[in-house]
Amino acid sequence: MSSVQYVHNDERIDCVEEKSRDGGERLLHYVWLHRMWQPAVLKTTDGRDIQIINTGRINVHAGPDFFNATVRIADTIWVGNIEIHYNSSDWYGHGHHTDSRYNNVVLHVCKHADKDVYTQERHLIPQIEISVPEYVQSNYQQLINELEYPPCYRILSNINGITLRGWIDRMCFERMESKTARIETYLQENKNDWERTFFIALSRAFGFGVNAEVFERWAMSIPLNSIAHHRDNEFQVEAFFFGQAGMLEDDKIKQSDTYFQNLKSEYDFLRNKFNLLPIDYKAWKFLRMRPQNFPTIRLAQLAMLYVKGALSFSTILEADGIKSLTKLLTTGVSSYWKTHYVFGKESTPSTKQIQKASIQRLILNAICPVLFAYGRYSGKDELTERAFNLLEKFPAEDDRIVRRWGELGIKAENAADSQALIHMYNAYCQRKDCLRCIIGREYLKKV
Repeated sequence: MSSVQYVHNDERIDCVEEKSRDGGERLLHYVWLHRMWQPAVLKTTDGRDIQIINTGRINVHAGPDFFNATVRIADTIWVGNIEIHYNSSDWYGHGHHTDSRYNNVVLHVCKHADKDVYTQERHLIPQIEISVPEYVQSNYQQLINELEYPPCYRILSNINGITLRGWIDRMCFERMESKTARIETYLQENKNDWERTFFIALSRAFGFGVNAEVFERWAMSIPLNSIAHHRDNEFQVEAFFFGQAGMLEDDKIKQSDTYFQNLKSEYDFLRNKFNLLPIDYKAWKFLRMRPQNFPTIRLAQLAMLYVKGALSFSTILEADGIKSLTKLLTTGVSSYWKTHYVFGKESTPSTKQIQKASIQRLILNAICPVLFAYGRYSGKDELTERAFNLLEKFPAEDDRIVRRWGELGIKAENAADSQALIHMYNAYCQRKDCLRCIIGREYLKKV
C-alpha cells in the first residue's frame, strides 16, 4: 500500500515578481502544464518509476513554479511543489539551494539533468528529464519569428467562438485590473483619500497618453485641501493649476501678456501662502500635437471642471449613466483661452469645448477603473458592475489595433471588446507572450 507524504507550502510570500525565463524553459512550463511531455512514460534520473497525478497550480509569486502537485515515485505519493529549469544546474545559478522557499519542492523537472540538486536543508530532490514535442517547438518558433501582428493570425478563423468569447472577456477584466492597480497605488500613497485619488486618476487621463505621466505628476503636486478654499474663484484656480504646471515662469511672456502677468502675481501669492513647489515646465509635450490637445487647453478645461464641481468624487459616484457622466464632464474654457492655445499668442476665437470622443476616453480610462476599484474597496458589487456596464454601452474604440483585429475577423462590438483587444495586443502580442494566451496555446497544438 502506498504511503502519502505532504510537503506544505510556505505561505509567507515577500514579493511578487515576474519570473524571467528563456524560450526553452517557458516551453517546458507549457508542456508540463498541459501534460504534453516526451517521453510519455517517465522515470526519475535514478531509475525509479514516476507517475504525475497532478501537475500543480501555477505560481505567479516568488518561489517554486507550481504549487500543490501530486506525484507517485515508486510506492510513495508526494504532495508538494515543482520547480522547472532547462538545465538542472540552473537550480544553483538561481540560488534555490540557499532559499528556504524551495525546501518543499518534491520534484525537479528539466530538459537536461546535468547535476544533482539539493535543498537548503540538504535533501536530495528527485529529478526527471522531459522534452518538448518537435511540432510544438516548431509552432512556437513560428510565433516568435513572425513579423506580422498578431503572430497567430493564421489560425484565428479556426478558434472556437465560445473559447474566443471567454478569452476576450478575460482580457477585458485583466485590462480593468491593470488600471485598478495604479489607482490602488494612488490610494495607498494618499492614505485612503478617494477624493485625491480620483483627482489624480482623472488628471492622468487628461494627458491622453502623450502627457499622461506629466499630468499625473502635476496632479500629485496639487494640494487639494488648500485649493478647495478657492474653488469658486475661476481665476485663482487657473493660477493654482498653471502655476503648479510650471507654466508661469517665462519672463518674456510676462512682459507682453496681461492675463499671464496677473496669473503669475496671484500664483506667487498662493505659492508663498501654501509653500507650493511647481513641476518642471519642460516635461510638457506640445510637439506634433493638435492645438486642441495642447496641455494648456487640457489644464484650462480641468480648471473649469474643478470650478463647477465635476471633479468631486461623490459627484461621480452619484452619476448613474453615460448621459449624466457626459453632461458632468462637458466643459469649455475661460474667456482668455477661447482666444489662445498658449500664453502670449492670440488665436481665432473658439469655445474649445471638450469633444465627445475625449469624454468617452476619460470615462473608459479613469472613471470606470475608479468605480471598479472603489467597488472592491467598499464591497459594493453594484459599482464594479456599473464599471463594466459602462464599457458595454460605449461604442468600440477605433484605432489601428482594433481595426487590425477586425480585419482578421474579430470584431469589437463595444468598448469592453475594444479594451480587451487593446490589452491582448499590449500585454501578450507585443511581448510575444504566446504561451500565456489561449490563442497561442491553440497554435502550439496544431500538427
